[in-house]
Amino acid sequence: MSMAEKAKAKKAKEYKPVEKICPKCSVRMGNHAERYSCGKCGYTEWKKGKEA
Repeated sequence: MSMAEKAKAKKAKEYKPVEKICPKCSVRMGNHAERYSCGKCGYTEWKKGKEA
């Protein structure tokens, strides 16, 4: 297997998590341990089971 084929196979196996989009300003939200937050407008969405 050539180097290019190995790189292609590795990319195919990689998992990219679904990114959350801010409902207020339509930018990608930051993924934190207990919440998703928008750096532009400050909108925060708590993950399930992590509410304080």
